[in-house]
Amino acid sequence: MNSQQHQRALVYKSLWYAGPWVLALGVVLVGANLRGSITSVGPLIGLIKDSLHISNTLSGLVTTLPLLAFALLSPFVAHLARRFGSPRVIFTALLLLTAGIVVRSTLGVTALFAGTAMLGLAIAVCNVLLPSLIKEEFPRNSGLMTGVYSVSMNVVAATASGLSIPLALNAGMGWRGALGIWAIMGVIGILLWIPQLLKARKTVDKAAISARTVNVYKSSLAWKVTLFMGLQSALFYVPAAWFPEMMSGQGMDSETAGWMLSVLQFAQMPFTFIVPIWAARLKDQRILVLIMAVLYFIGLGGFLLGATQWSVIWVICIGIAGGFAFPLVMMFFNLRTRTPQQAAELSGMAQSFGYLLAATGPTLFGYLHDATQGWTIPLLLLLCLSVVLMFTGLGAAKKRYVGGEVDDQTAI
Repeated sequence: MNSQQHQRALVYKSLWYAGPWVLALGVVLVGANLRGSITSVGPLIGLIKDSLHISNTLSGLVTTLPLLAFALLSPFVAHLARRFGSPRVIFTALLLLTAGIVVRSTLGVTALFAGTAMLGLAIAVCNVLLPSLIKEEFPRNSGLMTGVYSVSMNVVAATASGLSIPLALNAGMGWRGALGIWAIMGVIGILLWIPQLLKARKTVDKAAISARTVNVYKSSLAWKVTLFMGLQSALFYVPAAWFPEMMSGQGMDSETAGWMLSVLQFAQMPFTFIVPIWAARLKDQRILVLIMAVLYFIGLGGFLLGATQWSVIWVICIGIAGGFAFPLVMMFFNLRTRTPQQAAELSGMAQSFGYLLAATGPTLFGYLHDATQGWTIPLLLLLCLSVVLMFTGLGAAKKRYVGGEVDDQTAI
C-alpha cells in the first residue's frame, strides 16, 4: 500500500513538474508579463511629465528605453540559454522584470529610467527564448502555442493601458501606483515558472546537442525578418506611447483616450490567436502580409485625414493590423529555421537590430510633434513605415530557410 502510494505520488509529481500542460501554462504567464509594464505608460505620459517636469522627447524615452534594452541584450540571449538552460534564464528574467517594475515606481527620474531599463532587459530575454522554446517543446503545435501566448500578452496589455488612468486618478494611486501594481503579475509568473527549473539540466543538454547552427547574419532572409520585426515593433510602440496623447490633443478626454488604446489592444486579440495557426497551415504567408498592410493604410490614413469622429474605426484597423504583424514575425522565427537553436539565433538577431530600429520611433515621433506642433508629419512617418513593412514582409513570407534561401522542395 505504501509502495503504491509512493508510486502514485511520483506520477503526480512527474505530471506537475514535467507535464506539457504545466509548461504551456508557464508560457502563457510569461507572455502575460511582456507588455503590460510598457502599455501602462502611454496613458500616464501626461501625469509623468507634469510630476517629474520632463519634456515630450524625454518622456518618449520611457517607452524607448525598453526597446534599447531589447537591442542590447537580444544577441546574447541564445548563448545564455545554451549555457544555463532556457528555464533558468527565463526564471531569472522574471525576477529582474518584477524588480524593475518596483524600482520604476519609486523616487524620481533616476529610478524611473533605471527600473525601465531593468524590465526592458528582462523582457528581451523572454522575447528571444519563447519562440525557440515553443519550437522545441511543441513542434506540432507551434502555431497554436504562439497564438495562445500572443493572446495572453495582448489581454494584459489592453487591460494595463485601459486601467492606467482609472487607477491613477479614480483609485487615487497616482502614476507610481498605477505602474507598480503590475509587479503582482510578475510574482504570479515567477511562482508558475518554478516547476520548469527542475528541467533545466535537460534543457541545457538539448541545447548543446542542437548547438550546430548557421550564421544568420549572412542570410538575406534573416535580414528581411529582422527589418519586419523592427518596423512592426515601431508601429506598435509609437501608438502605445503617443496615441492617447494625440487623441487628447484632438479633443478627447484623457480617460477615453486611454481606453481607445485598450480598444486597439482588444482588436488585436482574436487575430493574434488565429493568424499563427493560419500561418502554420499556409505554404507561404504573403496573403497575410497584404491583409496587414491594407489595414495599416486604412487606420493611419484615417487619422492623417483628420476624421476624428471615426477614431474608433481607425484604432480598430491599426489593432487588427498589429494582430497580424506580431504573430507573423513570431512564426517567422520558427517557419524560417530548421532547429530550435537556429530559431533562437534568428530571434536574437531580429529582436536586437529590429528593436534598435523601433527604439527611434517613440522618441522621433515626440520630437516631430514638438518641432511641428502638430500630428501630420509624425503620422506621415508611420504611413511610410507601413509601406516598407509590406514589402519587407512579402520577402520574409516566402517559404525558405535561413542559411539556405531555397524553396522547401529543394532544401536538404
